[in-house]
Amino acid sequence: MTTARHILHKMKVKAGFSSAPPDTGKGKGKVSKHITHGFNLVKGKTSHPMEDFLVSNFKQIGDHELGLFAIFDGHMGHAVATYLQSHLFDNIMKEPDFWTEPESAIRRAYETTDAEILEKALVLGRGGSTAVTAILVDGKTLFVANLGDSRAVISENGEAKQLSVDHDPGTEKGQIESRGGFVSIIPGDVPRVDGQLAVARAFGDKSLKLHLSSEPHVEMVKINETVEFIILASDGLWKVMSNQEAVDAIKNIKDAQTAAKHLTEAAVTRKSKDDVSCIVVRFQ
Repeated sequence: MTTARHILHKMKVKAGFSSAPPDTGKGKGKVSKHITHGFNLVKGKTSHPMEDFLVSNFKQIGDHELGLFAIFDGHMGHAVATYLQSHLFDNIMKEPDFWTEPESAIRRAYETTDAEILEKALVLGRGGSTAVTAILVDGKTLFVANLGDSRAVISENGEAKQLSVDHDPGTEKGQIESRGGFVSIIPGDVPRVDGQLAVARAFGDKSLKLHLSSEPHVEMVKINETVEFIILASDGLWKVMSNQEAVDAIKNIKDAQTAAKHLTEAAVTRKSKDDVSCIVVRFQ
C-alpha cells in the first residue's frame, strides 16, 4: 500500500537509517483497471526536513471503489502533514452522509480534522499544512477539496482546468481583517497573514487560527471520455509552472508514474527550491 510504504520510508529517514531520495510509486484500480496513478516527491533545497506528504491509492468500501489521492504540504514542521496523511480520509469516510451528501461530508470532515489538530497542538507543535484531496468514486465522479496553495488540475481534451482555489492572503484580505488579523504586503515578498503565513487557509497553525480559515473549497466533476488525467501537486511545482504548461508537459506520457517524475524533475530544472510532490491519475 503506497501510504504505508511512504510512512515507513519517512520513519527510516527520521531515524537516520536512510537518506531521503525522491520517493516514487504507482498503482491502479482493481475494479477500475483502466485508471492508473503514479506519484513522485523531491526534497527541496531548504534546510528543514521534507515537509511534503501524500496519499495515492485505491480502496474498496462495500460495493464502491474509491481512489484516494492527496498532497499535504507542511510548514513550521511536518507533524501536521503526517497527521493528515493518516487521519483525513478516515474522518471523511466516517461521515454518515458521505454517500448521500459527499460535499457537505467532506467540509465537515475537514473541520473535524482541524479541530483534532488544534487539540493536539502540544504534541503536533505550532505548525500547519495545506492540503488538496481528490476522491474518485467508482471511476466516475471526482470530489476535490483544498486548503492553501497545493493545487488540482484536470486535463480535458488537452485543456488545463484548475479544480482547486489558491487561498492567497492578498485575495482574502477582507476576510482576514474581519477576523481581527492583518495582511502584510512587503515589496519583494508575498502577502502574509499577520506577517507570517503565505496562505489564507490551512490546517493547524494554532497561533494564527483566529485569523486563518480552515473552510475548504470543494468541487465535483463528472469523469467522461474527454478527461485524460488529473494532476495534484504542491506549490513547489506551481511556483514555476502554469497549469497548461504542466498539462502539455505530460500529455504524451502514458505511464502515470513517469509523468509525475517528469513534472517534479521539470520543477527542479526550473529552479524550484521548495519541496515538490506530484500525483498523476490517468484515465486510459
